[in-house]
Amino acid sequence: MSVFTRSQADREALLLPELASLTAHHRANSEGYDRILSSLGIAPSESFATIADLPWLPVRMFKTHDLKSVPDSEVFKTLTSSGTTGAGASRIYLDKESAGAQTKQLGATLQEVLGGERLPMLMVDTIGIIKNRRSFSARGAGVLGMANFGRKHTYVLDENDKPDVEAVKKFLAEYGDKPFLIFGFTFMVWLYLYEVARDNGLDLSNGILIHSGGWKKLIDRAVDNTEFRRRFKEDTGLTRIHNYYGMIEQIGTVFLEGPSGNSLYCPDFADVVIRNPETWEEQPVGEPGVIEVVSTLPTSYPGHVLLTEDLGVYNGIDDGDWPGKHFSVLGRLPKAEARGCSDTFSGAAA
Repeated sequence: MSVFTRSQADREALLLPELASLTAHHRANSEGYDRILSSLGIAPSESFATIADLPWLPVRMFKTHDLKSVPDSEVFKTLTSSGTTGAGASRIYLDKESAGAQTKQLGATLQEVLGGERLPMLMVDTIGIIKNRRSFSARGAGVLGMANFGRKHTYVLDENDKPDVEAVKKFLAEYGDKPFLIFGFTFMVWLYLYEVARDNGLDLSNGILIHSGGWKKLIDRAVDNTEFRRRFKEDTGLTRIHNYYGMIEQIGTVFLEGPSGNSLYCPDFADVVIRNPETWEEQPVGEPGVIEVVSTLPTSYPGHVLLTEDLGVYNGIDDGDWPGKHFSVLGRLPKAEARGCSDTFSGAAA
């Protein structure tokens, strides 16, 4: 069953009550979250007319505060982010129920482009990344989360992080004549799969590539999304390519690139708000702003409405491959602005 079905009006009508009740749930169960909302002058009885009216947390709050809505005894898994910005790592606490829900909904989202069967899978990474099962890095969590959707996993990199060309050739000889899944982070897919496939004349035409992780490492190679898709198509035959946008602070929710490329879509249980960085009002289509991500999945921690540190723009509403808003990520906010977003809250959270 597709999870890309809801028009924007339906989404607003169906998700708003659920999100408002999640706000109340987290308030009642997370003292830190309640304190933040109280200090912002948001009364427990407050009602919200639209999804954009819901109170948001800056995503970096999870780097500086322990926020959870379940007792310690019910914490089933703790995820940590990569924390490359020097602000420490986010800690995300999942109980059994929320861990199950995020796995299930990630599966439903990806099924839209993968179909119902588990496909043979090329992992553009090294097996070393998933060795510690209890506490993952963001990259390890991403790799392990995606591994569930494939079978016959072959890792493109050997133990020394060097491309294992023979392993890839063997995989393609065995499974390359039918649909197969490829997963990796964007820059690794470019460096370790595209360049290896191009240089070795490998045929990836039956592949379905799911990739994520931003473009900044490819800027010096002058590769953007359009160029990435064009070169894969021309040099390897790969045309089914889906970028996605997601973060560990809203694990299980991914905004998936549609078949036509260059626009990300919200699954039915999620939404996106692009905000003006000065007024915080919602931006119209075509006007860049700060991306807020909204999801009904986070029940064990107050991560249901998050202001990211990314810039984005609506490309349209109810006029793309799938219904609802569709958008592009334009890159990270400049550091000062990102800090500014969270400074709004730093007094509140003390």
